[in-house]
Amino acid sequence: CLDGTLPGYHWHRGYGSGANSWLIQLEGGGWCNNVRTCVYRKKTRRGSSTYMEKQIPFTGILSDKAEQNPDFFNWNRVKLRYCDGASFTGDTENKAAKLQFRGQRIWLAAMEDLMSKGMRNAKQALLSGCSAGGLASILHCDEFRNMFPRTSKVKCLSDAGLFLDAVDVSGGRTLRSLYNGVVGL
Repeated sequence: CLDGTLPGYHWHRGYGSGANSWLIQLEGGGWCNNVRTCVYRKKTRRGSSTYMEKQIPFTGILSDKAEQNPDFFNWNRVKLRYCDGASFTGDTENKAAKLQFRGQRIWLAAMEDLMSKGMRNAKQALLSGCSAGGLASILHCDEFRNMFPRTSKVKCLSDAGLFLDAVDVSGGRTLRSLYNGVVGL
């Protein structure tokens, strides 16, 4: 995480017909795009596992209720917590501010751990995410696909994760400026 704490995820094991199917959700939560906002963020659950809840409710696409989530209720459902501030990308640090930008390492470590826990045998796998996590699902989709045998059915779903570089209502390019800050860290 931004503060150097280890990242985390929540996992509900699949069962029955979903025992060999996996849904990975990449948590969203905006970005930090300068040292000041990242230093602030590292003192929250979005930048440190120290502040993350130990248990979270699984709702929507992660729900275990067949009537609410008929497609995925019995799959292995994983929520990868978001604490790097850059959509699970980057691999650098700012020693002066004591910031770790290790999103790519978080992504790889989580996938490696889940593969060792049975995900490598998945018949079906879905990588999803919302907002910053949705962008991450786009950025990591090909890499995710390549983790599985060709016989596995693998898809990616980005929920509100496409951010257009367009002139906004104020006449500026807010997203361009935001992302330039993220990349510049």
